[in-house]
Amino acid sequence: MGKITRRTALAALGSLTGVASGTALAQTAFPSQPIKLIVPYPAGGATDALARMMAQKMQDSWQQTVVVENKPGAGGTIGANQVAKGPADGYTALFTIVALLQQITLMKLPYDPIKDFAPLSRVAISPSVFAVNASLPVNNLAEWVKLVKANPGKYSFGTYGPGTSAHLQGELLNLQTGMDMLHVPYQGAAPLVTAMLGGQLTSAFLDAGSSRQHFPKFKLLGVTGSERLSWLPQLPTLKEQGLHSFEPLGWFGMFLPVGTPKAVVEKYSSEVQRILKLPDVREKIEAMGLVPGGESQDAFAKVIKSDAEIYARIVRDAKITLN
Repeated sequence: MGKITRRTALAALGSLTGVASGTALAQTAFPSQPIKLIVPYPAGGATDALARMMAQKMQDSWQQTVVVENKPGAGGTIGANQVAKGPADGYTALFTIVALLQQITLMKLPYDPIKDFAPLSRVAISPSVFAVNASLPVNNLAEWVKLVKANPGKYSFGTYGPGTSAHLQGELLNLQTGMDMLHVPYQGAAPLVTAMLGGQLTSAFLDAGSSRQHFPKFKLLGVTGSERLSWLPQLPTLKEQGLHSFEPLGWFGMFLPVGTPKAVVEKYSSEVQRILKLPDVREKIEAMGLVPGGESQDAFAKVIKSDAEIYARIVRDAKITLN
């Protein structure tokens, strides 16, 4: 081995300093090219609208183009897989919903929703409300359970489709109360609400955001989550009514591929939290019937861990399949 002289040591130190400075400069300069925000669902829905709002705010702040790309298909897994398998450089991010976790025990996925993504924050939160047809002779959940049990096979619950939040919640309600409500799946929120309004369905877990304007036409018997809704303070939570595992809420959140440089992840996280404190952003989210998010990466990671465990337990205990 050659002798290490003062000159070679200084040269090596200079080289290392240059590399470190270059890395820091690259991180500081992020973003230096356009960013893609992948939405794994069609354009036009709440997920798309929220993603475009965030993209515009990020673009204004970072002075770099942020493009929303809709990559629908296979329940959102096509778009999510693109991000999971893509470069972890911060230039491709994922904007998705809680279905990312619900699919873990329902589908064979080409990625791991927990290990392959770095969570940034929830952008918006949406509780579900359990609603029944207004013509039914019930005024609370206990009366509904009594009615259903007295009439086996007569009553149904509708959902946005197999494996959705509404499906898991309906089966969990059956399981915990001993009811036998029949699952009737629809293709999305609009046809589900239409069926409820038309009386073809007797009950459903409805997304508070997309269905809020229709709530006066139904009898509302409970809400998911640990707290009552500020705009429906008289509606008790299902937890208050003696049920459990209804604490998880629907959410819209942002992720980066795991392995993205820490400095870039932190820059995203700070930016998302900044945006979600803006009065105009909060007003838009609340106008959609949603609750603004904006927690830290660590707080969102804890939500993900807890939600995933509860959903897996529901799927197992209620023997839910997508067949």
